[in-house]
Order: sequence, then C-alpha cells, then structure tokens
Amino acid sequence: MLKGSNTPVPTAALRVELGWRTGPGVPDADASALLLVSGKVRSDADFVFYNQPAHSSGAIRHEGKRNTDGRVTDALLVDLTRVEPSIETVVLAASADGGSFGQVPDLYIEVQDAGRSTPMARFDNPGATSETAFVLGEFYRRQGVWKFRAVGQGYSSGLEGLATEYGITVDEPQRTAPAAAPPPPAAPPAPAPVRLTKVTLTKAAPSVSLTKQGGTSGALHVNLNWEVRKQFSGWSGKFGRPAAMHSDLDLDLCALFELTDGSKGVVQALGNAFGALHQPPYIHLDGDDRTGAVAAGENLTVNLDHKNAFRRLLVFVTIYEGARSFADLNATVTLQPQYGAPIEFSLDECTVPSPVCALALITNTGGDLVVQREARYLVPERGVSPQRTVDYAYGWGMNWTPGRK
Repeated sequence: MLKGSNTPVPTAALRVELGWRTGPGVPDADASALLLVSGKVRSDADFVFYNQPAHSSGAIRHEGKRNTDGRVTDALLVDLTRVEPSIETVVLAASADGGSFGQVPDLYIEVQDAGRSTPMARFDNPGATSETAFVLGEFYRRQGVWKFRAVGQGYSSGLEGLATEYGITVDEPQRTAPAAAPPPPAAPPAPAPVRLTKVTLTKAAPSVSLTKQGGTSGALHVNLNWEVRKQFSGWSGKFGRPAAMHSDLDLDLCALFELTDGSKGVVQALGNAFGALHQPPYIHLDGDDRTGAVAAGENLTVNLDHKNAFRRLLVFVTIYEGARSFADLNATVTLQPQYGAPIEFSLDECTVPSPVCALALITNTGGDLVVQREARYLVPERGVSPQRTVDYAYGWGMNWTPGRK
C-alpha cells in the first residue's frame, strides 16, 4: 500500500504484525495501539502496549515478539467485533528503543487474518529518518465498514510524545520539591499515570540491578507466556527430527530458592509445593496454566519486602507434558516489580532436546538484588529429572524424590 491509501478489512479477528530486520546497532521496536473517540483516548486504559498488554473490552491484545533468523516481529491481536461502538479509530503505532527508525531496516506493518495468517494489507517503509515513534496505520469505521489506512506519520519525541499526543497521562520521573505550605484537603485519587519505561535483557546486556531501579520492595511478579510457532514437540528418531506437538502443552514455572538462614527448597506445581508469600520462602506460585496467554501464562510472585531473607533465587521452566523439547516455542519472560520498570527478555530458539530451561537468576549481594538473564536450555542425562538437572547445573545441592501434581 502507498502512504494515505486505504482498503476494507473484514470485521473479524485480525493479527497486526510490526516487522523489521535486526542486526548490530539496530534498535528494538515495539508495537502499540490506541483506541480513539474524536481523536483522543477516553482514558489511559485505551492504550495497549508492552506494559498494558490487553484492553478491557478484549478487542486488542499485545501478542509479543518473535525473532526468526534475524527477522523480528511484534504483534497485536485485534478483534474488531469487540471494539466498542463509541470507538471511531484504532491507531496502530510503533516506537524505537535505543535509536531512531532510520536505523531500522525493512520496517513494515501487515494486517493478517488471525486464523490463517493470510496477509490482507501491508505498508512498507514509511521513509523514516530521525523519528523515534510512528503511526504506521489505523483501523477506522466508514458507513458501517471497517477499513485500514496506511498513515506513516512520524514523531521525534518517542513513545511518550506519541502517547501524550492522543491524551495519555505519562508517568514522569520523580523530582525533589522544595518545602511548601501545608497541603489543601485531600481530593479523590487520580488514576495512576501510564509507565512507559522498561528494561530488556539481552546476551550483550544480560543483567540489571533491582536496587538501582528502585524495585526492592512490594511484590515482584514473574510471568512466562508462550506461543507454539509450529506443530512440533521435541525430538525423535536417530537424527533428532521434531515430533508432533500436542495441543495440551503443559509448561510449569518453578523456582529454586536459597535463604540467608541456609534453608533451600523448590516452589513448583509438582508435589503441590506452591510456596507462601508472607512466610518462608516468601515465594508463591499461581495456579497452573496451559494457554501461554500474555494476560495469564505461568506466574509466580516474590515478596521483596523480605528481600534480606534471600541469598539467591533461580526461576526455571519444565515441560510437564505435551512435548519433549522446547523446540519451536516462542516464549517471553517478564519480571514486573511493584516499584520500578518491568524487565523482559525472550528465550533463544531451542536447538537441543531440552525439557527444562533456566530463565533468570536473582542474587542478593550486599543488599543489591541483581536479575541475570539465563535463557539456558539444559539436557538431562538418562534417568535424571529436569529439576535435578537444574540443581546440578547451578550447584543447589538438594535431595530429590519423585513427585506428582
């Protein structure tokens, strides 16, 4: 499509794909959507992006990123049948993280049939130079019919400038204020502003200090979400060919812990060892999930109000059933402190017959909590469980017995 052109799209479930080619020096990019009435959002809840991944109506959900052979995509799932009648336009935007869009090669936006991944509309290369945010396209209603328009409008003020342009209240860094007179009577609390900051861990920059981020109190939520890219489930046969992936794939998020009093243990669904949030080990695992959805997935919570009780904590994931390997699984890990920026990273493609992956290691060194991206696939020896394999790899030194859930 040419800039400014439009085309009808069916009122159906669609997948909007932001894509580009990555490489050395290429910034990361993020897809987002804004639901507008008369050119503005009704509230901050009408902004869907990495820190606010689903709209309350269910009409839009941030699906997440994939990296296949240097081609990166970030996608939104859009169900136009669920867009509220008052919404006139759904803006589809992109923001660059760590550079400008002039440094992002082969940038495009594509609208697909969500069920078949069939392209329905595509807009390539909006002519970017120094822009750090772009409105690439939009859905709009015209005489009861939904259409997609290629827009290509750039912003030099990043995601913050784009968001505020449409009426979003953005969280600002706290500043020290001078002494003032006693405050007036309290007014009703205003909605919390949208926080745009995030930390992405990579092989080149694999760790971050929670202490320096100001995220060492309250709850730390750890989420694993995933999507099966192909219908495969592991490795079979003499040459390690992938076998069929079952639809009832069951992944289990787990955590090995070591406390400063010397006690060690594991939090996992196996054996109903779900932990506890307000007493040792101060870690709690949520219920089991088999969908991998961003809003659900596998979740556990760490009580950072007891951070001084932790020596180290290793978050890992095992395949309970439905596959024999992580091959062809597109997974993302997000650590969301109650205070401070969210931390996210994607898992590398699995090329070994691995049923267990170490995700993140959190260590407490002199009061400094550091999150280390592991993304390490492990291959158990014959007769050794995935849990024991992780234990051996990280020197936890625990005794293991068979368990069920």
